[in-house]
Amino acid sequence: MSDTRRVFSNAPWEKQVGYCRALKKGPHIWVTGTAPITDDGATYAPGDPYAQTACCLTLIEKALAELGAGFEHVVRTRLYVTDITRWEAMGRAHAAVFKDNPPTTTMVQVAGLISPDMMVEIEADAFVEDEC
Repeated sequence: MSDTRRVFSNAPWEKQVGYCRALKKGPHIWVTGTAPITDDGATYAPGDPYAQTACCLTLIEKALAELGAGFEHVVRTRLYVTDITRWEAMGRAHAAVFKDNPPTTTMVQVAGLISPDMMVEIEADAFVEDEC
């Protein structure tokens, strides 16, 4: 019997690439690179780094909730951004969510994401201790 649980978001790339939105094994949760997409797979808020970051974090929050976790359990985030000069807007959105429980984090500039109008993609790792 496996204690591995997976969450799928129905993003258009999950089946094509062969991945899930989040995976929980034991007390560990890994949330895959989460892009700012709408329910129909379009890019959310093209050109707005704050809104795109907030969208990614909302999608991450939903995945965590399905696995019994929340932002307070996140221990690390990674932000992949296409324009590091816009870091302050993305950082504000990140700080708004994690102000009370800041995780470790990394923000790096990348050459591009899966869609050219995406400005950010975020990964998150969480740790949920078993209640005794």
